[in-house]
Amino acid sequence: PSRCCRFDLGEAGSQGSRGGKLVSPERRKRCVTHVQHKFGLPERRACRYLGQPRSTQRRRRIVADDEKALTVAIIRLASQYGRYGYRRITAMLRAEGWVVNHKRVERIWRREGLKVPKKQPKRGRLWLNDGSCIRLRPSWPNHVWAYDFVQARTHDGRAFRMLTIIDEYSRECLAILVARRLRSDDVLHLLADLFADRGPPDHIRSDNGSEFTAKAVRAWHSRIGVKTLFIEPGSPWENGYNESFNGKLRDELLNGEIFYTLEEAQVLIEYWRQHYNTVRPHSSLGYRPPAPETVIPGRPDQVFAQWGLRPDQAFPRHRV
Repeated sequence: PSRCCRFDLGEAGSQGSRGGKLVSPERRKRCVTHVQHKFGLPERRACRYLGQPRSTQRRRRIVADDEKALTVAIIRLASQYGRYGYRRITAMLRAEGWVVNHKRVERIWRREGLKVPKKQPKRGRLWLNDGSCIRLRPSWPNHVWAYDFVQARTHDGRAFRMLTIIDEYSRECLAILVARRLRSDDVLHLLADLFADRGPPDHIRSDNGSEFTAKAVRAWHSRIGVKTLFIEPGSPWENGYNESFNGKLRDELLNGEIFYTLEEAQVLIEYWRQHYNTVRPHSSLGYRPPAPETVIPGRPDQVFAQWGLRPDQAFPRHRV
């Protein structure tokens, strides 16, 4: 038995053993127990042959009292937000009141077989010959806005378009306009409403689409004092903030929903925008939402009263 069992656990895995690498404590413990039963060895000798410390072999795992409840909460959030990873789920658990770190959530995440979304490939920045960066970086709120179009289809196959506008500094989605057709006039009307509500930004970034380069749009920006930043043709990564937001919109909502009517799409997309701004943790903001809601606890009636709504009318259920 000593000749058959004398090997190192790490070397066994690296040499292509049938069971794979024994890197986790639980797999090492099971290996020692298996060798004990198969060859009739005492624990001391089996641990010595396999290079396993006896203190590790005898240590019993302590399961926290809230392990089951935490597992249920993780599975619930992972099921509700299928494209969130364990770090964003950790932030949402903390928002619910759990005192937990990402390591424990990751351990439960992997134990339950939850899939971690793949990371997007990294893209390099664009640099000029003098070492300066082409892309203007946002430095304060209302410094740089960005807008772009996204297209999807309703269940009957008819296409509709979405105009998304974000603040690059705060990452807040300012508006999503949904319609069958969007022209330069629609862009002007939406921007006029946002400028009246929030004030005009210093710069606004877009691609070279006809809706953004129209003479009326550019002349209006010039009169107000908003500087336009047009990206190079065929270079969507120069509008990276908005492209990233559009990717999240498509990945987390558009790819998983069937819109039977345009009105249903408008309601669900607006609901997702509110969730993105006020609830969804953003990794670049320290896993905080871009514009969290500030509601007085215990007094929601005062908040809704100023809008002329009852609390049950704040988020009406849409009937399909």
